[in-house]
Amino acid sequence: MSFLKNIFGNKKEQINSYEEFWDWFKQNQKSFYEIVKSRKNIERDFFDKLSPKLAELKEGYFFLTGMFDDNTAELILTADGNAKNVVFVEELVNDAPQIEGWKITAHKRPVDIDNLAINMGDYSFSADNLYFYANDNAAYPDEIDIKVVHDDLNEENRNEVANGTYIFLDNYLGEIDFLTTIDNLKIIGKKEVEKELVPISKLKDFLNWRQKEFIEKYEGIRYDTEHDSFSLLEAELKSGNKLLAVVNTELLNWDSKASHPWVCIIIFKFDGKETNGMPNDHDYKLLNEIEDEMLEQLKDKEGNLNIGRQTAESERELYFACNDFRKASKVFYEFQLKYKDKFEIEIDIFKDKYWQSYEKFT
Repeated sequence: MSFLKNIFGNKKEQINSYEEFWDWFKQNQKSFYEIVKSRKNIERDFFDKLSPKLAELKEGYFFLTGMFDDNTAELILTADGNAKNVVFVEELVNDAPQIEGWKITAHKRPVDIDNLAINMGDYSFSADNLYFYANDNAAYPDEIDIKVVHDDLNEENRNEVANGTYIFLDNYLGEIDFLTTIDNLKIIGKKEVEKELVPISKLKDFLNWRQKEFIEKYEGIRYDTEHDSFSLLEAELKSGNKLLAVVNTELLNWDSKASHPWVCIIIFKFDGKETNGMPNDHDYKLLNEIEDEMLEQLKDKEGNLNIGRQTAESERELYFACNDFRKASKVFYEFQLKYKDKFEIEIDIFKDKYWQSYEKFT
């Protein structure tokens, strides 16, 4: 009986590293290849096996698959547009070994617009029925604010058509460019148009031009921390509890905010029921130690600027502005794992070129 257990009843081992994941994938590569090539039972025999293994590494991995050519299957790993997971997709793919019959790719690649047409329900999405125009805002000159127009959008189908348009843009621009190059995007119908329409086929060239201008303007810019000035701000909330913030007021007046367009926030939740929403002495000391430890890793000279922190209603939020989101993503996740037994920890990373999220402190 024990012999049979060894054959059929071995406990499944937890995947704990990129190397272990790829070792597991290599053990199954031939059967996975045949499943993808035949397109038979692909969800049951491939997707349902791959998903839990990726989840053992980290939540937030998504994937696509298909035949890259007649003899090569492709696995595309994607963060599905979520900035805080991009770096982990890239690391996993970078660690992939050569696997016979397989091409491993990070992120959804751009598709030539001449080959791109999406049909969803009663609607189609292609170069034939999509247009765009850009808005300019003198207060935020570096922001790329785009309105995309679909011929058939109206109030009744707004959500459905907008969703299909987002999928089209994700494929047309590619996942990373769609995530990083557009600051504000709104999908509208023809009745809402306020400016001359431009064919959607010209959107990529427009974004490339704006991105080139942006890089030329801000490349190499660094913030001088020598004259930093942190201020203590205090407010009373509707609940009667206090809000305390320590904010780099000198940095908030910087005239080159757009050079660090990624707002990165990590939130530590603690039990403040007995202390009017503030941490007790033990948590206060630990939270300060965590902040110091984090600042050692997220250095300003590497493009990670410390905006400050806010404490209120049983939460402490640490604020950063970064020129790229990848390092903060990794550091935040490391702290989330390290202190998960002490605090509930949430992470939020998004693009905000002019730090409008921090205007509440000014």
